Amino acid sequence: MIASIEGQVIEQKIDCIVVKVGGVGIQVFVPTHLRSNIQLGSRVHLHTYLSVREDNLSLFGFLTAEELEFFVMLLGVNGVGPKLALAGISTLNPDTIRRAVYSEQAEIFSRIPGIGKKTAQRILLHLQGKVPSGEGIESLSAMDDLDTQIMEALVGLGYSVVEAQTAMQTIPSDAPNDLEARIRLALRYFSS
Repeated sequence: MIASIEGQVIEQKIDCIVVKVGGVGIQVFVPTHLRSNIQLGSRVHLHTYLSVREDNLSLFGFLTAEELEFFVMLLGVNGVGPKLALAGISTLNPDTIRRAVYSEQAEIFSRIPGIGKKTAQRILLHLQGKVPSGEGIESLSAMDDLDTQIMEALVGLGYSVVEAQTAMQTIPSDAPNDLEARIRLALRYFSS
């Protein structure tokens, strides 16, 4: 198993990056927010998951061990493969997933492209009891209204739901809980 990879980003494709490690270019599928924030030529350290299929070996990379952990949890859901799990991590950050499980809101998982109501419910049932609670989980459920308002504002500005969710993931975790400040931070994603 390849647990991590470190090297220079030499190419960016639609759904992955190529990392040069010891003279070899390794294709790594990464979440949308990570791919859009990586500069060509920069060095990255990624926590990875190697998906082995009969006819395919695919490497998936994440900036944090927590993102990788949630990716693996999503893979455990019946009917969710690596590409769909990656779409889940691209669409929902770990705090949003934790909040959805804690508050039993299956509809949050329906935001993931390719996930319907039944699969969203399956994801919720699978993750209950498996998602670590983390610190301040109670405050996360209160932030749901703020996230909803940010989402509505971005969609109202003409961005798609997926674009808005990706921009919301770029908001730093230590950002103030002020609606206008968080919208400004999300809009920075579109200007880069």
